Amino acid sequence: MDMDGVLQAADAKDWVYKGEGAANLILSYTGSSPSMLGKVLRVKKVLKDKSQPAPSCLVFSSHEKLLWGHISELVESVKQDCLAQAYAVHVMSQHLGANHVDGGVRVRVSRDFLELVEKNVLSSRPAWRVNASSIDNTADAALLIPDHSLFSGNPKGSSCIAVEIKAKCGFLPSSEYISEDNSIKKQVTRYKMHQHLKFHQGEISKTSEYNPLDLFSESKERIRMAIKSFFSTPQNNFRIFVNGSLAFGGMGGGTDSVHPADTDKCIEDLSKVSGLELPDFTELLSETIFKSGVLGKLLTTQKLDYHDIEGAIHLYYNIISQPCLVCKNLTDVELLRKYTLLHSLPLDKSLKIVRDFLISATAKDCSLMISFRPRENGSTDSEYDSVFLESVKRTYEYKAYFVDLDVKPLVKMEHYFKLDQKIVNFYTSNGEVLPSPKSSNTKDTSPIQLQQ
Repeated sequence: MDMDGVLQAADAKDWVYKGEGAANLILSYTGSSPSMLGKVLRVKKVLKDKSQPAPSCLVFSSHEKLLWGHISELVESVKQDCLAQAYAVHVMSQHLGANHVDGGVRVRVSRDFLELVEKNVLSSRPAWRVNASSIDNTADAALLIPDHSLFSGNPKGSSCIAVEIKAKCGFLPSSEYISEDNSIKKQVTRYKMHQHLKFHQGEISKTSEYNPLDLFSESKERIRMAIKSFFSTPQNNFRIFVNGSLAFGGMGGGTDSVHPADTDKCIEDLSKVSGLELPDFTELLSETIFKSGVLGKLLTTQKLDYHDIEGAIHLYYNIISQPCLVCKNLTDVELLRKYTLLHSLPLDKSLKIVRDFLISATAKDCSLMISFRPRENGSTDSEYDSVFLESVKRTYEYKAYFVDLDVKPLVKMEHYFKLDQKIVNFYTSNGEVLPSPKSSNTKDTSPIQLQQ
């Protein structure tokens, strides 16, 4: 779906920086056009280091056409430059639920608009993001999406609090294709292992206490524990918006750290706007995650990766019809036998396994936006689900949407494999000798210490 008209240089002043990920920059609308109010614009970025693999797929290679060609809307969307929208609607919404995915509409943009926007938002962007990427000013379109940190048609005087959670991978793999040397993957979360590598590389100042297994556990107590850990080390996993404006958390990226004073100010703002103290807010969020069941859908989608990258990489070589670089140097006879069986699979099976792996990769990397507002007294007819917060005797409406649902490029498979090996090798060599974010006199109350 397109919108008429083209955003021109004169429109740039109405768009301000809201945040960004690896592939896109998000702009928030501040003007008065009725068709744009309550919307954000998702603008494509390009990496400055051309040797790095692109974070999302923009065009289909001949192998990608093999992979996704059975979905005609995807193949068509490449020609129309709206692949991200089509992938969200025709692939991810099938797994995550159409009521939790919004593909947005495509709007045309001029080069002047993109160049001026880039200049205007430069000072708002984190320095490391500026060094890594810039707005793709050759693009002729962007995606206009509802701002899920707000409710459309929010009643005057009513407040909206939204939380953005990048939940990461919520399960431990059990694939038979994981080598004995890497069996630690079956006991320790990928998130925890990656934290140690990031700490070593100076990307973060301390390792996070967050354990994805807690958030996905379907246990209220453990969900609460996960939310509390976000407050001490939000990194790029957790942000809070009050009436659409960022109140807590970084602008994205592991280098962000939140000062205790910022936490205090956020809690103060939350309290002012909503009347909720931090324990109430934590309870509201955990109750909603528990009740909504949205993370269950996300976890099921993540678990489409049932071969692990150590299995899926072999099917990738089947698809591109190249000799397998992994098998080339392998001496483990038992593993070679398993991998040889993978290489003998017919093309349609190889395509399905890799396709599922890439859908899972999107699900492991996307964000969940949950927005809340108090239900008006006496109001019973609402399009939104609600949760009753016992501590303040108040009902809150909520909506939950998944964002950042880009298709991952097939060529990234080798990158995924190398990064996986790097993370595991570093952790098995150095893992537990790194300083813990907890002070030495703090007792770890996690029920599954090994699996953090």
